[in-house]
Amino acid sequence: MANLFHSLHQAISNLLERAVIRTTTTTAKCQVLQISMPGGEGKSDIEHLEPYGFTSAPKAGAEAVAAYFDGDRSHGVVLVASDRRYRIKGLATGEVAIYDDLGQSVTLTRSGIVINGAGKPVTVTNAPKARFEMDIEATGNITDRCDSTGKTMAAMRQVFDSHTHEENGDGGGTTDEPNQKMEGA
Repeated sequence: MANLFHSLHQAISNLLERAVIRTTTTTAKCQVLQISMPGGEGKSDIEHLEPYGFTSAPKAGAEAVAAYFDGDRSHGVVLVASDRRYRIKGLATGEVAIYDDLGQSVTLTRSGIVINGAGKPVTVTNAPKARFEMDIEATGNITDRCDSTGKTMAAMRQVFDSHTHEENGDGGGTTDEPNQKMEGA
């Protein structure tokens, strides 16, 4: 009876194993990892099954849970990879975030969506237009790149506010600056 329980325990303990990721290969249809497990056991070319619509390239040292069906260690899969070194801490219940090792993140907070570019550009590509159905505030310059000069809105406002017109008719001088300025508009 003791041998039966030992065999059963051994089979169950071979189903799931904690692992540490050593390398990641992202070029195949299914991501492939090299992992090491407790006791120095290593596995190469183990598939990482990722949730539909999400992918990442875990760094060496990230943790994983490997599953071995029927306890057979010859062909397993990694079900989840996590990296506590970079995980965003302090989320409120119900909040969700995606993040990387550089500090870039998108967090769905209770008060709204927060995009943190970590000092890197945030780029929207391959879209015919961007539509905002709300007020837009900018604390930095907005640059118009529809012509070759690429002036900021602040520079365009300065030019408008100081421009003058020649008097019509006799060409006898210029008018005053505009009486209605754009500044702060």
